[in-house]
Amino acid sequence: MIDLHTHSRHSDGSDPAAEVVARAAHAGCEWVALTDHDRLDGIPEAKEAARSLGIGFVAGCEISCRLGSRGCHVLAYFAEPGDGPLQRELARVQAAREERNVAMIERLAQGGIPITYAEVLQESGGGSTGRPHIAAILLQKGIVGSLQEAFDRWIGEGRPGYVTTSRLDPARAARLAAGSNAVVSLAHPLRIGLPPAQLRSLVAELAEAGFAGIEAYHSGCSPAEREALAGLAREFDLVATGGSDYHGHYKPEISIGTGKGDLCLGVDVIEELAARRPRS
Repeated sequence: MIDLHTHSRHSDGSDPAAEVVARAAHAGCEWVALTDHDRLDGIPEAKEAARSLGIGFVAGCEISCRLGSRGCHVLAYFAEPGDGPLQRELARVQAAREERNVAMIERLAQGGIPITYAEVLQESGGGSTGRPHIAAILLQKGIVGSLQEAFDRWIGEGRPGYVTTSRLDPARAARLAAGSNAVVSLAHPLRIGLPPAQLRSLVAELAEAGFAGIEAYHSGCSPAEREALAGLAREFDLVATGGSDYHGHYKPEISIGTGKGDLCLGVDVIEELAARRPRS
């Protein structure tokens, strides 16, 4: 069993990177990927934990992208910290994200919501800070009754505290990843909200743009949806990737490795992805 989609405190998960890996090992994962949003900061810690625990590790991240008016996410695999075109772009995105966080907190303050940037930073542990951390503070202060309510009422798209963020075109994300000897897969395709025919056209375009895979096996998909996405991957010669999308206690219904209890992905997926890496 493997898990190619997890998040740590370096983005919007609740656990330290090493703990994510330890949980993967405890769950029986042979390999795990750390895919924090738009950053690679947790990779050294997670890689060392994987080495000490004797499981395989894939360095990665989840890149924020945009398709017209719709947001989407792209998973990059074999993306190591250091210098490179993808790494430089991620640094730019991180700076823009910090500016967005400040702007969102200012908007909430204008609406009479008493939270501070210092509180949100403390919740994030000083790593990458984002909307889940703002939501957690709103919950802790009793302003909302759940994390989901925080998004629905205050910080989701179109809500009073929402501020747009910098996002890449998926094709450009693929090019940047290739320049950094990494490969990309479209994350949770059904969340984009496209009708089936339009999703098929998008997958065809992304295959032409150099994508290696699409995430067919995800906690948010039914068995029938997973099989349909896997069929789409086969049609366009893409790897059917998958993972739990683990976020720790921010998404307590999702367990690492097994998602909501029915995920089980084999090591062959990593071998197929590795075979698609650019030849240097």
